[in-house]
Amino acid sequence: MNRASFLSDNCPPMGIYETLYAFKDSFGQFMGTEGTHPWSQGFPLTTQLEGGPPLPEQVGVSWEDRFYPKAWGHPLLREAIAGHYNDFYGSSITPENVMVFAGGRPGIFSVLAFLKQHVEVRIANAEWPAYLDIMTQTGANWSVVQSNEENGFHPSNADYFERTGLNAETHLLPIISNPGNPTGHTRADAELEELMAMAEQSKSGILLDEAYEMFHHSRGVSGIRYVKDLDNSNVFLAGACTKGLQCPGIRIGWIIASKHNVEVLSNFSSFGMGGVSHPSQLYAVELLEPGRVARAREAVTKHYGMQRERYGAAFEEMGLRVATGDGGFYHWMQLPEGMNAAELNRRLFKHGAAILAGIDCDMARPHTKDPEYVSPYETWFRFSFGPLLPETFEDDIAIMREVLSEYRADVGA
Repeated sequence: MNRASFLSDNCPPMGIYETLYAFKDSFGQFMGTEGTHPWSQGFPLTTQLEGGPPLPEQVGVSWEDRFYPKAWGHPLLREAIAGHYNDFYGSSITPENVMVFAGGRPGIFSVLAFLKQHVEVRIANAEWPAYLDIMTQTGANWSVVQSNEENGFHPSNADYFERTGLNAETHLLPIISNPGNPTGHTRADAELEELMAMAEQSKSGILLDEAYEMFHHSRGVSGIRYVKDLDNSNVFLAGACTKGLQCPGIRIGWIIASKHNVEVLSNFSSFGMGGVSHPSQLYAVELLEPGRVARAREAVTKHYGMQRERYGAAFEEMGLRVATGDGGFYHWMQLPEGMNAAELNRRLFKHGAAILAGIDCDMARPHTKDPEYVSPYETWFRFSFGPLLPETFEDDIAIMREVLSEYRADVGA
């Protein structure tokens, strides 16, 4: 006897995973296995970069580490994270401004889950696919800020805080990935300072996702540098060991916020999470050793700056329109007229490769599939050079060139 599921049917896999599952069905292997080309995936190299620090190979675990972890995070890790920001950005946060999560996205999910009803989220049309899933599942109220060719996929700061048509009770919380995923556009210096000033105004806040903090020529870009009064604000900064520290697998992330907001999140952890693995947190403490982070910043900037430049030049030579900013480890590109990213992916699958179709980054699309919806990003796609070794460059370019050439010939482009 079949019974109806007790669980929601409105929970499809995140867009990136839809691509990975489709790739497995087509190619017969999971993306990331030998012989595949993980251009769709957003993770960095997890091996030592040239000039960078080695990755710790082990971490000590004592009898105390087998206790339940503290709801807000290990004291050593909270101190290390606070020091990380204070030493490099000149901030003055304390460990009580730090809330530790099992990765960046649980922190983002938790902030949105506890938003009050009068808070409206603002988000650019082109953003990280998981934001759409998180906003949907937490019941957030959001509106989309246009991100297109006209504004260079870089909405102005004022666009996120526009109050026309809002009543006096509505508060605004922009969500911005900085550097941007998928576009790589980055707010730094005076523009970032202006953004944080707007976020600290009355009836305003911000959730600034800084996963790609180190992937910028400044060797680190964070809004914390410009925050004036964190404890009397609704500023939330999300960070993690996932990207610049090259350790997505340990699942350590954090939210920097006012002491009051951290207390709310830790109260949730006391019943909703139970804290985060002590061994993972202790591993993260080693990653955040100041001298080690200084070497990592230099190596990440050098390696990924080189990769961004040479892949971008090769793609432009192929006739792709490259509209990438100067941060992150993605290229945001448009196909020639008559072509679309979904069909490009189907052709790439045969070669063991995949990109992320632009529609998956569309924050205005329906959460579940709607065949009648036409996205403004049908011809756009994200290419990740994050996990690619320097020596795969020639093969990567050869595959893309061959598939594009065949696709062009078929559509007469």
